Amino acid sequence: MTPQPPGNRDKEAGRWSDLGRPPLNVTALRRALVRPGSLWSAVDVVPVTGSTNTDLADRAAKGEPEGAVLVAEEQSAGRGRLDRTWSAPPRSGLFFSVYLTPRVPQERWGWLPLLAGVATATALSRTAGVDTALKWPNDVLVTVGGEERKTGGILAERAGDGVVIGIGLNVSLTAAELPVPTAGSLALAGAVTTDRDPLLRAVLRSLEHWYGEWQTADGDPAAGGLQETYAAGCATLGRSVRAELPGDRQIVGEAVAIDGGGRLVVATADGVQEPVGAGDIIHLRPARGTDP
Repeated sequence: MTPQPPGNRDKEAGRWSDLGRPPLNVTALRRALVRPGSLWSAVDVVPVTGSTNTDLADRAAKGEPEGAVLVAEEQSAGRGRLDRTWSAPPRSGLFFSVYLTPRVPQERWGWLPLLAGVATATALSRTAGVDTALKWPNDVLVTVGGEERKTGGILAERAGDGVVIGIGLNVSLTAAELPVPTAGSLALAGAVTTDRDPLLRAVLRSLEHWYGEWQTADGDPAAGGLQETYAAGCATLGRSVRAELPGDRQIVGEAVAIDGGGRLVVATADGVQEPVGAGDIIHLRPARGTDP
């Protein structure tokens, strides 16, 4: 075996410094996902980047084909909804984006982040063995210590001729590493595995399935079963919520439905049912020691 220069040895040591968080195996991922007839046309893994969504959107603007997947072992400027940041230690989660060019009416493209939520939640339940739920419109929740915690988020953005969907998932984060007390991770939820390779493959295969069903139904969320499945797994429905809307407007009421446009329908105390298409949803909980 040829001795490596000290510089190379240092790089390898850094790459494997956390043996509980090995790097993704890009060769195996490509072999499993990029195949004839598959949605996925390319899988790339980079050590670190600012945002996989930004990078993939730049590639889409230059003609990237549908089905490109970009994964980062670490994101230094990951973005969530409402320009919130998403950060985590290297290799502690899954941070990736996919590029899709739907062949359905554009007015139905708003279902894509909800579709990604269904695909992600169902894949994690099956592969990691944890109970998952969805907070409208795009948060993935797990249960940690009897409380709902956000373990994942989804951000969809128009790019090129299609949409870039970014997904961030906390996989092996410890309690001390959580960015905020309300966050969670698959490990803290008691996942049967925190091996990111099978988790990533499961999410991408689930996304391919749901995307195919949705396109076969011409984007009709009811005909393809997407609307019903999302509602069944949505922890927001049936809850008292506060919707914080653009323009410093608020709505307080009960979340009663997901309509055909993917909007959350909130029934207020005065009997008005108001659809919410954009905004921040707060799950209102009773004070401690009171009945729900």
